[in-house]
Amino acid sequence: MSKRKNRPIVAIVGRPNVGKSTLFNMLAGDDISIVKDTPGVTRDRIYADCTWLNYEFTLIDTGGIEPESKDVIFTQMREQAGIAIEMADVILFMVDVKTGLQDADSGVADILRRSGKPVVLVVNKVDKYEKDVPDVYEFYNLGMGDPYPVSSVNKTGIGDLLDEVVKHFPESEGTDEDDDRVRIAIVGKPNVGKSSIINHLIGENRVIVSDIAGTTRDAVDTSVMHAGQEYVFIDTAGLRRKKKIREDLERYMIIRTVSAVDRADITVLVIDAVEGVSEQDAKIAGIAHDRGKAVIIAVNKWDLIEKDNNSVKHFTEKIRSTLSFLSYAAIIFISAKTGQRLDKLYEMIDAVSANQNMRIQTGVLNEIISDAVVMQQPPTDKGRMLKIYYATQTGVKPPTFVLFCNSKDLFHFSYQRYIENQLRNTFGFKGTPLKLIIRERNEEN
Repeated sequence: MSKRKNRPIVAIVGRPNVGKSTLFNMLAGDDISIVKDTPGVTRDRIYADCTWLNYEFTLIDTGGIEPESKDVIFTQMREQAGIAIEMADVILFMVDVKTGLQDADSGVADILRRSGKPVVLVVNKVDKYEKDVPDVYEFYNLGMGDPYPVSSVNKTGIGDLLDEVVKHFPESEGTDEDDDRVRIAIVGKPNVGKSSIINHLIGENRVIVSDIAGTTRDAVDTSVMHAGQEYVFIDTAGLRRKKKIREDLERYMIIRTVSAVDRADITVLVIDAVEGVSEQDAKIAGIAHDRGKAVIIAVNKWDLIEKDNNSVKHFTEKIRSTLSFLSYAAIIFISAKTGQRLDKLYEMIDAVSANQNMRIQTGVLNEIISDAVVMQQPPTDKGRMLKIYYATQTGVKPPTFVLFCNSKDLFHFSYQRYIENQLRNTFGFKGTPLKLIIRERNEEN
């Protein structure tokens, strides 16, 4: 059974110009972490998936806390940092050794203390260790424990800092490994009808509503029995209540989506039929795709569209064109208001769940690939041809295949896509991505 990874969330919090973004970008670099940007999100650099030792976590760059005047300092802090703080498992509280302890730092410290979350105090810009370290001790006055001196620019002190961060990660993975309930994240822009869809799906079947263990994130899990099968719905609709946050709305919508999608098996992306597919939809879809999750696209408010015989076809083509990286996604047209086709969503979830857990026998798999090679000659370079020796399936959620060949360089992306398409033509795999891992084996003879 595939393990579900719950990546802890680490938020970098502090006032402006203390070096939060420098630390974020440095940790998101190849030299320390493994990072894969999500399609459509790369410009924002709102979050990054990082690893340290054997730990994986999601790092959030919260932006500076910028009070316009003394009167609104705490309001601004609560609005801008509040969401990131309530979602985080661990908070990196950054201060600046060059400017010394500021009133704003004390204000941030008060908020963090009240959050009850683990906080690691980071003193940045300790660029000349011998000279700057004596000034670090002043930050003990914040009452936030031992300060960790670092230089984001020089990349010093980072190992000790991350060692401390990972000590605070919640131990929650074990309970999920034995949990074979299908988990579904309902995601999408605000006001597309996510809550209405969930309310209809759970109906009178609401069994358990509980906050995620060890956190106070807005995403709430609801366990539902339907036709003898148990499902867990992860709702991310809570964001709309934060009305005052305008410029940060999209930032935190994306962070919340990352958190929910991480814990789900299947992502239901809700799109507004009236508005059509937007850039925001593409960003949210990219998060699910990047994490190898199965995807169902639910086009809501279909009752408001003037239709003819080709409406579904044309809208489907538009989705496939705009979200071309989600060619495998299942699509359903619904109305949360009238209940139209919502019951079919359960059927689609069941079908997609079966597809993402499908296992192909090794003999059958190799037969399909041999036939594919015969139908379309593998790439060649300087008289050398790609040879695929053997393939085997190594995992599910998503179905993962290892292909052994004579040269990774010859196994071009386009030919990998061709092999993937042949697998899809034979086995379907609707709704789920496939993962191909290419391994090189030296030719013997």
